[in-house]
Amino acid sequence: MGVKDVVSVLAEVPTLLKLKKGMVPRPTSVADCFGARVEANAKTYGHRCAIRFEGQEVTWAEFNALANQYAHYMTDQGVVRGDTVSVIMENRIEFLALLVGLNKIGVTAGLINTNLTGKPLTHCITVTQSKKCIFGSEISAALNEVKADLELTEGEDYFEVPGLGQEPTTNWAKNLSDGADQASDANPEGTALTTLGEIALYIFTSGTTGLPKAAVLSNRRYLTSADMAAKAGVKCTEQDRMYICLPLYHGTGLMVGAGAAMVSGASMFIRRKFSASNFLQEVRDEGCTLLVYIGELCRYLANTEAKPDDHKNPLRAMMGNGLRPDVWTGFKKRFGVKRVAEFYGASEGNVAFANLMNRDCTVGMTSAEVALVRYDVDNDEIVRDAEGRCLQVAEGEPGLLLGKITQDTVFEGYTDPEATEKKIVRDALETGDAWFNSGDLMRTVDVGFSLGYPHYQFVDRVGDTFRWKSENVSTNEVGEIINGFSQVKFCNVYGVEIPGTDGRAGMAAITLTEGVSALDLTEFSAYLRAELPGYAIPVFVRIQPDIDVTGTFKMVKGDLRKQAYDIRQFDDPVYALLPGQEEYQVLDIPSLEGIESRNGGF
Repeated sequence: MGVKDVVSVLAEVPTLLKLKKGMVPRPTSVADCFGARVEANAKTYGHRCAIRFEGQEVTWAEFNALANQYAHYMTDQGVVRGDTVSVIMENRIEFLALLVGLNKIGVTAGLINTNLTGKPLTHCITVTQSKKCIFGSEISAALNEVKADLELTEGEDYFEVPGLGQEPTTNWAKNLSDGADQASDANPEGTALTTLGEIALYIFTSGTTGLPKAAVLSNRRYLTSADMAAKAGVKCTEQDRMYICLPLYHGTGLMVGAGAAMVSGASMFIRRKFSASNFLQEVRDEGCTLLVYIGELCRYLANTEAKPDDHKNPLRAMMGNGLRPDVWTGFKKRFGVKRVAEFYGASEGNVAFANLMNRDCTVGMTSAEVALVRYDVDNDEIVRDAEGRCLQVAEGEPGLLLGKITQDTVFEGYTDPEATEKKIVRDALETGDAWFNSGDLMRTVDVGFSLGYPHYQFVDRVGDTFRWKSENVSTNEVGEIINGFSQVKFCNVYGVEIPGTDGRAGMAAITLTEGVSALDLTEFSAYLRAELPGYAIPVFVRIQPDIDVTGTFKMVKGDLRKQAYDIRQFDDPVYALLPGQEEYQVLDIPSLEGIESRNGGF
C-alpha cells in the first residue's frame, strides 16, 4: 500500500470516531423518528428542494406539509398509534409523504412489493393485521382480485392515490388525495411522542420457508442506518442530491437513499423504475451527486455502450449493496465515482457492515460481534463438533455469518414468532448464547492498511433462499407452488449462476406424476405466471425420473447446483424460459452456448 492509500484511510478517522460516538444505541424510550427529522428539515431547510419526480418539485416545507395532511386525514379515518396500515405504491412523492405522515402518528406502515398478486398479496396484508390499505391506482387491478379474501371493508378501509392529474380507477376505495387536501397541514402533536422503540415499518422478505415474512423495523434501527449512510457512507449535506431508482418498499432505497436525505436535508431525485438509457443524462440534468445502488443496477450500466465522457458527471459517491468485484473498479473508473460505500445487511438482521474506509471490493467492517462458521453447502447445514459447537473458519476461508444477539444488537425478527426462532442459532460457541443466522457466506479480506479493523467480503447465499432480479426468492415457497401443478409429483428448487448477471436464477428439478409422459409446457407456463411474481418463476426446468434425497428425506441440491443447466453433463431434458418468452422452450446446445457467452438476453 502506498502513502496515498494510508493518508486516505487516516482521513476517515475523524468521521469514524464521530460515527462511533453517535451510533451508541439510544434507549428505546427516547422520542425520535424519521417523521421528526422531516419536521426539522422543514424548519431548517424549508425553502430547499426535497424531492424532484417526473417534472414535479416539492420543498422540505411542502413535503412536510403534505405528510402532515396524510397524518391528520388517516387519524380522522380512525387509525391510532400502534395500528398497521398496508401501503402498496410505485415510487413517487406521495409514497414517501405517506410513510412520513404515518410515522409521525406512531402508525406502522407495511410496505408491500408492487409485483405481488394473488395469495402472496393477500398474505402480506393479512399477516400484519392491517387496519387499512393505501394503494396507488397502478395496483388497483391486483387488489380487486383479492379484496374478497381480506377482512377489510370496501368503501371504508381502502384508500386510492391516483396519479397526478388522473381520476381514481375504483369505486370501492376512498380517494386519499381528495380527502387529504381538506386536512390540516400543521405538524401533529403526536410526533413528539413517537419513540425509537416503536415499530416504524414492516419490510417483507422471502425467508427460508413459506410466504414472504414481515421483518420488524423499529425507528431506532431505521435512524441508525440512515445516520450511518449520511454521516459516514456518502457524507451528504443539504447541498447534495440523491439519485433513487430502487423500489422504495425495499430497505436499500428507503433506508440508505431516502433515509440519508431525511436525516441530512439532502434532496432526492426519484424515478419509478430504473432506466439504464436515461441514467447518465438524468444525473447530469438533475445535478445528482449521490447514487443509491444495488449490484445488478451497476452491472446493467457497465454493460451499456461506453462513451469517452461518461466520467463527466456530478456523481461523487455511491452507497448500496451487491456490487461484485468484477464490476467494481471498472464502474468507478468509467463513471468517475471516487467513493463506493458498499454495505451488507438484511432488513431483519441485527448486524451490518459498511465500507466506510473506501477500500475496493469489500463490504467493510462492523462494530458488532460476528462469527464465520463452517457450513456444509451440499447438505445445507451448519457443521458442529462432537460437543455440538459451531466451528469457526480460518482467516480468508468462507463461512456462514452469524451475528451475536445482545442488548445492543437486538434481533427484532418477524411478526411470526416461529419464523423468528428459526433464524436463531443457539448454543453456537458456548452454552446459552444466541446468534442471528444471516444465511450468507462471508470471508475476511486483506485490504492493506485498515487501522486494525478486519474487512469482509460477501461470497454467496446458502440454504433455501437465493437472490434474483434484486429479490430474495424462497425455494420452498416456489417449490410448494410448483407442486400444486397436477402433472408434478415432486420438485426441487435451487439457484444457478448465469454469466454476466448478479445473483442466481431459479431452476427446478421436477419428477412427473405417474402416467404423465411429458410436461405440458403451455399449461405449466401459464400456471406459474398466474401463481408467482416474475422474478420467482424458475428460468430453467429439468425433468428427472426421480428426486434424490438424504437419509432424512431432505432433497439433495449440491450436484444439481453444480450441473445447473449444462445439458452436456446429463441426459435429462431441460426447458428454459428465456427473456421475452411466454412459454418454456427446450434448451438446446446453441441456446446454452448463447447463455454461456452472455448473449442470452438476461
